[in-house]
Amino acid sequence: MSKSLSTHVLDATTGNPAAGIRVELRDRGGATITTAETDSDGRIPELAPGGLTAGHYTLTFDTGTYFETNGQENFYPEVTVTFRVNDTARGYHVPLLLSPFAYSTYRGS
Repeated sequence: MSKSLSTHVLDATTGNPAAGIRVELRDRGGATITTAETDSDGRIPELAPGGLTAGHYTLTFDTGTYFETNGQENFYPEVTVTFRVNDTARGYHVPLLLSPFAYSTYRGS
C-alpha cells in the first residue's frame, strides 16, 4: 500500500487556495474510494488513509460548482486527473492549478 495520497488546489486567477472543492478518488474500475472537500488552504491532506495498491486511479475535481459559487464563468465543469501508483513505499501528491478556462497538474512531493 502507498503511504498516502494528498492534493492541493490553487486558484490561479486569484493566487489563493481554492477552498470547498469536492474531490472524488476512484479506482480503475470507476468505484469510488473516497470523497472529500478542500479545506481553507485548498488542501486535502489524506485521500486514502489505508493507502493505495499499485494501479491506476482518478481524482475528479468539481470545478464548476467552485467557480459558479464564486460568480465566475468557467469552461471545465470538472477536471479528472488519471494517475498511476507504481511505488507503494512512497506517498503521492497530485496538485491542481486552476483557472476558469485552463488547468494544469503535476506529480508533487
